[in-house]
Amino acid sequence: MAGTHIAVNPIHLGLGAAATIEPAFTGSMDWYAGYAERHYSDGVEGRLVSTFTFKDSWSMWEMHPNGAEVVLCLAGSMTLHQERPDGSKQSVVLGPGEYAINERGTWHTADIIGEATALFITAGVGTQHRPR
Repeated sequence: MAGTHIAVNPIHLGLGAAATIEPAFTGSMDWYAGYAERHYSDGVEGRLVSTFTFKDSWSMWEMHPNGAEVVLCLAGSMTLHQERPDGSKQSVVLGPGEYAINERGTWHTADIIGEATALFITAGVGTQHRPR
């Protein structure tokens, strides 16, 4: 039996300590809509575990209103920028093995120099985006 590659098939962590292999990730909003439909019954307790390799800085900000998100840098380097609900701002440089937590309601974006790969554990219900 071969293992499953996280960059191709993300994982859903659900109620009752469930772990589910997700369909092949396309990066489209339709994929995310399908994910939300598949795991609707887990509500805000469900988590999406995924990895991405970035060659460019993010073109948008995002925010998760219903839970925290863990960002774990696996390779390269990234600067994570955060704007908290209280208005405070912080930037943190992450290298391999280092992580940061985007607390509930924290807007965040990232700058990438070269290439970076990160693992995300995301409370995705209600995720919002805004232009950078």
